Amino acid sequence: MKAVIYKQYGAPDVLKLSQVTKPTPKDNEVLIKIYATSVTTGDQKARSLDLPRGYGLIGRLVFGTFAPRRKILGTEYAGRIVAVGQSVTRFKIGDDVFAYPGAKFGGYAEYATIAEGAAIALMPASSSYKEAAGLSFGGATALNFLRDKAGIQSGDKVLINGASGGVGTAAVQIAKYFGAHVSGVCSAGNMDLVRSIGADSVIDYTQEDFSWQENAYDIILDTTGTLTYKSAQKALRTGGRFLMVSGDLPQLLSMIFATKTDGKKGIGGYAPEKAEELKFIAELVEAGQFSPVIDRCYPLDQIQKAHAYVDTGRKKGNVIISVDDGI
Repeated sequence: MKAVIYKQYGAPDVLKLSQVTKPTPKDNEVLIKIYATSVTTGDQKARSLDLPRGYGLIGRLVFGTFAPRRKILGTEYAGRIVAVGQSVTRFKIGDDVFAYPGAKFGGYAEYATIAEGAAIALMPASSSYKEAAGLSFGGATALNFLRDKAGIQSGDKVLINGASGGVGTAAVQIAKYFGAHVSGVCSAGNMDLVRSIGADSVIDYTQEDFSWQENAYDIILDTTGTLTYKSAQKALRTGGRFLMVSGDLPQLLSMIFATKTDGKKGIGGYAPEKAEELKFIAELVEAGQFSPVIDRCYPLDQIQKAHAYVDTGRKKGNVIISVDDGI
């Protein structure tokens, strides 16, 4: 089968389209014919090993000390089940699904196997494969941080820094679903996009510094790694939560040890891959409450160009990779 592999860390040209052995599902696994995948920041960081300050050693332990441990990237994908292991009961051949293997990767290929108990769910009936391929990474991350970590409530005032990115565009829509008043921070060129997905107000970060506001937000979610708890603390209301989706180790440590008053919290960590969250996201899509923003779509043989575009830091929402030329 065709797959994009990489054998060393570096620029997009380390990604090579190759022929590899088609996987065979184990008893508890399904085999998926992949129609679409994406280029997430997770794929970008694993490819380049350009990690936030302080995480270099940790990254090598996770991804491979001297060379990539997993040769096929792709943190999320959508496709059709074409074979099932003998103990599989949740899915059947012919099911259209989307999956979120996360750091186990595997999406940059014509086929992949995944355990039926992993983060995999039936595709929303209204979604194309390309749309479904952009649901998991941003959607699950936003859902976990807003709902599970911050306990978002109807009426909360939420600020999302980096509102035009993959996680940010999902966070705007999910926060609105929970009844929040949402302010999005982005560049001037992306303000119309952020408004179009439901933000109540939009701040151009090049013209306005939100942090001067006092007691303005119940939740501040930073997807860019450009904020610190200290810089956001003044803008938080009593009991407010600062969510650090992306940041370096010094930022995390400073947040942990910062002096906190008025019940304010700083929350970091990661969003685990869960089937239940994918099901919830699919329900939001079917209800018209969430739709992935797709910036560009590239065929699999242009994976290097797709990664180069993501490297610019200017992508809006999701960059999708079409694995099958027929869709």
